[in-house]
Amino acid sequence: MSTLTIERSKTALVVIDLQKGITGMEAQPHDSKTVIANTAKLAKAFRESGMPVFLVHVTQSKGTTLQTQSDTPFPSRGQMPPDWADIVPELGPDPSDVVITKRQWGAFYGTDLELRLRRGGMDTVVLCGIATTYGVESTARFAFEYGFQQIFAEDAMSDRSAEAHRNAVEFVLKRIGRVRSTQEILDALG
Repeated sequence: MSTLTIERSKTALVVIDLQKGITGMEAQPHDSKTVIANTAKLAKAFRESGMPVFLVHVTQSKGTTLQTQSDTPFPSRGQMPPDWADIVPELGPDPSDVVITKRQWGAFYGTDLELRLRRGGMDTVVLCGIATTYGVESTARFAFEYGFQQIFAEDAMSDRSAEAHRNAVEFVLKRIGRVRSTQEILDALG
């Protein structure tokens, strides 16, 4: 594993779906409180270094949710509570943060995330959030195809099962970026 170096002027933190309706679900192997706490440490360090923080959340409505036919559809949750898509208070948002609203798993499709990263001169993203196999992995695959360098905060992400998280980390994320702990990323930021 190579030593982690982070170029502050070209690196952004991208936080996936740490919102009230998602963080209230069971998460493994790291519980939601751990993921939120580690992400809050990263966000604080990025903000203090003048580095951009992108907080991505998903909203769903009958008219905007993708209506795909699948063998194992997600169960209908019915009407969501009004605060379902609110970003968890531990993350703010801070006035300097960019909030991105998505309507599917990945944070790039149908949003201006790529445009904002490129206009800000970013070529590297630190990714974290819930769920590893859905929002994080989908965003990571797009970022890879768009040519971004990626760093994944392994203990600032989680999934519905420990096995799903491990499979995403070992078989996808390690092939398209560098997987590190929150502390290793904080150490690289100095």
